[in-house]
Amino acid sequence: MIQTDCGPIGVLICYDSEFPELARRLVDQGARIIFVPFCTDSRSGYMRVRYCAQARAIENQCYVVMSGNVGNLPNVDNMDIQYAQSAILTPCDLPFARDGIAAESSENVETLTMADVNLADLSWARAEGTVRNLRDRRLDLYHIEWDNNPDHAHAQSGGPVPAGGHNSPGGG
Repeated sequence: MIQTDCGPIGVLICYDSEFPELARRLVDQGARIIFVPFCTDSRSGYMRVRYCAQARAIENQCYVVMSGNVGNLPNVDNMDIQYAQSAILTPCDLPFARDGIAAESSENVETLTMADVNLADLSWARAEGTVRNLRDRRLDLYHIEWDNNPDHAHAQSGGPVPAGGHNSPGGG
């Protein structure tokens, strides 16, 4: 969580945006804008991050700003090509853009993407919108305990294990 003159903002770096719990925690801590810097090397990788970022905007009734790398870095290992389309995403409700996209860049173009966002619109949507995702959560159905000790992160396994085990095909 980062405090700014516009209020607290959150940051989910690329793959982090694919986990709903992380965005929900940032919103529960006061974030109304979540930034998602990302680096993907294929359209399919980009679309995975994009769809998840759009879902986070809808689920949490917040703005999500995606900013990706474009171009190529031929002298850097595994960075010879990137695929990106930056965007500013909104909840899919009134008074936001009909498709939940306040602005987006062209694919793979070095440019700035800008849009005016109104934090009061988020407050209205959360209180009076046609769907109130935050209010309608079923907290009685689940409980999440956060371990804030960084020493515990992947201490025993050396990292997360894919659903099918260590040799699962189709990783990230």
